[in-house]
Amino acid sequence: MSLDPKLLDVLACPKDKGPLRYLEQEQLLVNERLGLAYRIDDGIPVLLIDEATEWTPSAEEPIKKVSHP
Repeated sequence: MSLDPKLLDVLACPKDKGPLRYLEQEQLLVNERLGLAYRIDDGIPVLLIDEATEWTPSAEEPIKKVSHP
């Protein structure tokens, strides 16, 4: 399940308010600066700091960055 591009344009990390990287295969939104991942449940991003998990990059992950105006 893919997220709506309009939604991706407005999403930001709740901890540092910066952009997130969307990993479609894993259904995650990732903050590379802080090493945090936010899961996506049934197409709904769970952007709660307490629900975030640690994240380290994999060389095989496709890059699809969330852009901000």
